[in-house]
Amino acid sequence: MNRTAARAPLPRPLVPLWVALLAALVGGPVLDLAYPDVGWWPLAFVGVAFALVSLIGRSGGGALLAGAVFGASFFFTHIVWITRYLGAIPWFALAGLQTLLWALGSLLIALAYRWMPQVLGGTWGRLLALPALVAGLWTARELFMGSWPYTGFPWARLGMSQSESPLAHLASWTGVAGLTFVMVFATAAAIEWVRLGRWRTWQTALPTVVALAVLLLTPAFPTTPAGSLRVGAVQGNGPAAYFDEREAYDVFQSQLDATEPLLDEDLDVLLWPEGGIDADPLQNESVARTLDRLAETIDAPLIVNAATTRDEAGYNTSMLWEPGADNPVALHDKRVPVPMGEYVPDRWFFEAVVPDLVGLIQREYTPGTNPPVFDVDGIDVGLAICFDVIYDDVIWEGARDGAEVYMLQTNNADFRDTDENLQQLAFARMRAIETGRSVVNLSTVGTSQVIAPDGAVIDALPAGEAGAMLTDVPLRTGLTPAVIVGATVKLILGWGSILALALVAGAHLARRRRAERATTTTPAPEGTGVVESD
Repeated sequence: MNRTAARAPLPRPLVPLWVALLAALVGGPVLDLAYPDVGWWPLAFVGVAFALVSLIGRSGGGALLAGAVFGASFFFTHIVWITRYLGAIPWFALAGLQTLLWALGSLLIALAYRWMPQVLGGTWGRLLALPALVAGLWTARELFMGSWPYTGFPWARLGMSQSESPLAHLASWTGVAGLTFVMVFATAAAIEWVRLGRWRTWQTALPTVVALAVLLLTPAFPTTPAGSLRVGAVQGNGPAAYFDEREAYDVFQSQLDATEPLLDEDLDVLLWPEGGIDADPLQNESVARTLDRLAETIDAPLIVNAATTRDEAGYNTSMLWEPGADNPVALHDKRVPVPMGEYVPDRWFFEAVVPDLVGLIQREYTPGTNPPVFDVDGIDVGLAICFDVIYDDVIWEGARDGAEVYMLQTNNADFRDTDENLQQLAFARMRAIETGRSVVNLSTVGTSQVIAPDGAVIDALPAGEAGAMLTDVPLRTGLTPAVIVGATVKLILGWGSILALALVAGAHLARRRRAERATTTTPAPEGTGVVESD
């Protein structure tokens, strides 16, 4: 008896395994080229296509292998700048972990390609439902990798590759997760359209065409102009890296020296970068007095940053320092300290594994809980310290709390002369577009820029040079849809896609069981039935 006769045939691999692995090996570096510093954004679609083609029709083991090859070729290229800080071991550890998580997510995508045609195998199931599920699972993997382990590493989100492209405006409506989803949907739909080969039926191209039209033609959501703020932003270019050789107060003095051209200028606020003070102003009275004199000299508030200690806990802290006030008048502590950089989670374990390496990291920052907004003379300024810019919640909270402009303080000195500062700058640019707010992205060593709400560069300082910007920065009010519904979009695309795959799996299993039951009851051949009597 043939128990499989009634089943729909399982999809065959689109390409042989060796071709799939070659596509995965090439696809990772191609995707990396879509991000800064190269920034050839259309290559993001090519990289995604390589990844998907390598998974179509694959077995579980083949999907894990292809996913691992793609993940390794991408992450070991994309974050090679980590070696600048602590050498090869952290690079291998982080890129290796990301590769593993990428491979597991690739397995789910391969299962979608295997099961969905069994459940919705018609033309529109192939062109709509399958690409939607694939895109949702890609986005779900991205969101999971951005939140686990510990606080995750949402660095290589696909949507972030588009910060300098015309597609970025969609993020103001959907958030970066929504942008990622539509990009993958367009690519997956195009692949299925080519596989179907129905060139003369123009309607079959509609899913791909509509998705591309949404990407290319959606304008940025308009926020409301609310005047401007004259911002002095100072890049001191001091010895601010963790392992830089320096004397006491060298970084502080570098910032003071670079501020001198602004002392006689009329400005509304003076901004210094993360780590611009290499002492704790809350404990060091001489540093606090110097900041008091600086604020009084320019007759404007200061937004500065230093490592601080309060109640025996260490923080990475931004401070609002006003002329003639009992300073600081407000504090904001970094929300998401970087594991293995600003603290060591489960230190007891990692010290047992790599004691010499972990022993180099003596910082133990505590996550902040205070609002990411300062009231600067009646204008709410949104804040994010260094890698906090990559976490949606911190940015969106600032906008909901009334921020009319963002001031993002960062210290890229640990990664001088690498792609890291430009990749982080891409996050800052996308946050400007996503929230409809100007962003002042200020680094100790560069690259520092003032970015308009549409992502255009208003002002800039080159990397590796001390300097100061004096810029009239546009203010905006009103919330973009991304800020309002972004969390819901992430919930739907993340957990909703996992649930959808589970439902498809259930439907596929039920269909297979029905087919098996149908084949167990076979009609008797002719001539063998019971003859009824008259």
